[in-house]
Amino acid sequence: MQLIVDGKTHEVDVEDDMPLLWVLRDELGIKGVKYGCGVAACGACTVHVDGVAVRSCQTVLSDVEGEITTIEGLGQPEALHAVQEAWIEHQVAQCGYCQSGQIMQAASLLAETPNPSDAEIDEAMSGNLCRCGTYPRIRAAVKTAATKIQGA
Repeated sequence: MQLIVDGKTHEVDVEDDMPLLWVLRDELGIKGVKYGCGVAACGACTVHVDGVAVRSCQTVLSDVEGEITTIEGLGQPEALHAVQEAWIEHQVAQCGYCQSGQIMQAASLLAETPNPSDAEIDEAMSGNLCRCGTYPRIRAAVKTAATKIQGA
């Protein structure tokens, strides 16, 4: 099967029912997408499929139609995505394990809702768990990223 991941075409020879998470991590070596719970409850494995946030641990390969973007493809060190810039500015990460999923969820939210309210941020981000409890900084970073994107 052919996949487009982070702008590059890959050929994978795996079972159709393999979760996208394991295709990305084990077959393609993309380690930014994290395994957290395996049941789509924590959000650590969040990636985009055609710009929409999905939980890759519960998305089987045969259900993927479109281009996949992981945290590695969202921005580059020399040209970070506005959400990544805001995460650094607000020092959101503590342990960092959930952050790639948090950032991918936030980027998807802002693509759909460019100027979200606190309630919209909380609702969109509620499926992404942070064991360190950085939720106030996450909300502040999303608001900053929204401003950066609108000013671009």
